[in-house]
Amino acid sequence: MNIAFFLLPKREVVCLTPTTTLRQTLEKMEHHRYTAVPVLHEDGTYAGTITEGDLLWYFKNNSQVTFETAHRHSLSEVPLRLQHQSVRIDATMEDLLKLVQTQNFVAVVDDTDRFIGIVRRSEVIDYCAKLALKDAQAAR
Repeated sequence: MNIAFFLLPKREVVCLTPTTTLRQTLEKMEHHRYTAVPVLHEDGTYAGTITEGDLLWYFKNNSQVTFETAHRHSLSEVPLRLQHQSVRIDATMEDLLKLVQTQNFVAVVDDTDRFIGIVRRSEVIDYCAKLALKDAQAAR
């Protein structure tokens, strides 16, 4: 199975940049009800994934930053607790499965490291469940 089968293309993915303000980030995450969002450099390469936890810890550890001042601070200031890994579009399913175990989604990049979309964990689980059900029915 090719991982492109699972790809949600970039045009359908909410993405942020390191210059996105914390307020914009919070508002987008709240609006879309996301707990994690990919962050892309200006050239389209994958920079990492910002999570609610990253934001929470940043606000906790920087008492001068409040929701009222969040528009003055950018994502570039927020350390990412986890380094979410990306895969290339030609990666194997095994590579994808290793990452999807610990990430809600896996960023997918092309051969020039440009972000092209994501693979959601739920899509992979659904696919694997269908395969398991098909195998169970065939074994009967």
